[in-house]
Amino acid sequence: MSKFDYKEELKNIPHKPGIYQFWDEDNELIYIGKAKDLRNRVGSYFNKDYNVNAKTRVLVSKIRNITFTIVDTEVDAWLLENSLIKKHQPRYNVMLKDDKTYPWIIIKNEHYPRIFWTRRIVRDGSKYLGPYASVSMMHNILGLIKETYPLRTCNLALNKENIQKGKFKVCLEYQLGNCKGPCQDYQTEDDYDHSINEIKDILTGKIGGVLRNLKNDMEQAVADMNFEYAHRLKRKFELLENYQSKSTVVNSSITDVDVFSIASDEKYAFVNYLKVMNGTIIQTQTIELKKRLDESDEELLTLAISEFRTRYDSHSKEIIVPFDIDLDDQSIKFTVPKLGEKRKLLDLSEKNVRFFRKEKIDQYEKLNPEVRTERLLTLMMKDLRMNTLPRHIECFDNSNFQGKYPVSAIVVFKDGKPSKKDYRHFNVKTVEGPDDFATMEEAVHRRYRRMLDEGGELPQLIVIDGGKGQLSSAMKSLKLLGIEKQVTIIGIAKRLEELYYPGDQYPLYLDKKSETLKVIQHLRDEAHRFGITFHRKKRDQGTLVTELELIEGIGKTTAEKLLKYFKSVKKVREATEEVLLEVVNTKQAKAILAYFEGK
Repeated sequence: MSKFDYKEELKNIPHKPGIYQFWDEDNELIYIGKAKDLRNRVGSYFNKDYNVNAKTRVLVSKIRNITFTIVDTEVDAWLLENSLIKKHQPRYNVMLKDDKTYPWIIIKNEHYPRIFWTRRIVRDGSKYLGPYASVSMMHNILGLIKETYPLRTCNLALNKENIQKGKFKVCLEYQLGNCKGPCQDYQTEDDYDHSINEIKDILTGKIGGVLRNLKNDMEQAVADMNFEYAHRLKRKFELLENYQSKSTVVNSSITDVDVFSIASDEKYAFVNYLKVMNGTIIQTQTIELKKRLDESDEELLTLAISEFRTRYDSHSKEIIVPFDIDLDDQSIKFTVPKLGEKRKLLDLSEKNVRFFRKEKIDQYEKLNPEVRTERLLTLMMKDLRMNTLPRHIECFDNSNFQGKYPVSAIVVFKDGKPSKKDYRHFNVKTVEGPDDFATMEEAVHRRYRRMLDEGGELPQLIVIDGGKGQLSSAMKSLKLLGIEKQVTIIGIAKRLEELYYPGDQYPLYLDKKSETLKVIQHLRDEAHRFGITFHRKKRDQGTLVTELELIEGIGKTTAEKLLKYFKSVKKVREATEEVLLEVVNTKQAKAILAYFEGK
């Protein structure tokens, strides 16, 4: 493999804005980028301090040739980069995961223009509005237009010459009132074009002016006592007003702005776009970007802004974004709102992008459960400040009733899910009375003493149901066994779901909706359920043994033997003397029969 002398290449690259292209030894284009200063930007790739990312180092190792294109401004570089990436799709560039052909609403360039939807753009002078990411939304708009404005749907060549020669006859659409019959000159072209202009205003969010004109016409029709015409105008006004109320989300003073937000993880990013005209959202879409070189959110958002503005042919002078964008363009104002109506718009965009991201992840994880597991464990490792994935987690909980029948329960989760075959109970042996701390100390010590003796694998994470006291007791046992540095141990306090670490007086609070907290809560609740079940069983057995001890000649040992054999007091009561004699002597059998006969 020939060595690439980047220093010689850099000498030929100017300090000007433009785009650069990296090529490999097979002369294949592998990366396209933009820069304010081409030489500085390209040179940064070969700076060892800059290239901390492994993927970037791989890219640099493959570079065998560099080409560049100079442009006048950084904005030109921004647009050219987006265009070339879409055309060549180099392997190390962000991949736009959106190959759909979205529909447009077309106003045909012809006499008496037709309005319909299409996925094909033909450069014939027709006006295209869209694209519409939501097909149902597009059909709703077309339905509103059809209901409000009688337009022709035929493809006849309605020029003046053909109409004057009487080449056409009105069709059923005219009879139904869906068309005013321009084919027989029943409607003038000026009247038809007036409707088309109003429709253009509606489609571009300028519905307020249309409503004002309709209201004036309605009032004039009433003044002229043309009540039938006034009623038709009122019906049209109500339809458009209802459409506006469903579309308006902010103050109408916000005119012609683009809104962008981003949500990203290690591999993917999602960018939402809202187009706002006169306080009405007229276009919205979310796209997915696949990362290739651990690109920053700013880089990804910049690329997406270029893509959306090109796709929707937007020339808005103001762009609302969640953080500052380093793009020097005097014709565009980037706004990062903190309060007010613009902040509400940004919040709406962020809500959309989060929902889209969650939906995409959920769909993918349903098909690939192992991906969800890895993501969840990675998230837990990060949230709980661990060094390894918590594939094996154990949770301890204690139960007792006024100091009696104390038990400990251990539940085990593997890969984020309960492993019920590994659940364990402990009858407390060394603790007298209601001492929760000492009980926890005994349970933890017995669990991991046995695990070490049998050569078992220690868990990566131990969860203690309780606050600082229970956690300190568990730590005593871990230190006694010499494994306190081999595992991560935390305590969860019920009141505010606080997470405590050994030696740290301040608790950790996780977001209430955090997946990490939900797993820990599931562990805690499962340990509590499992422990309570065992505790109740012991307590019930103790109660039953006590009842049998009330019989003359039956002591605790005999009572336990009876319960072990018959399983319940009911079956002891129903047993015959012959069956009882299999467990007790004749005197005891007669005493049992006499006791239950008396009851």
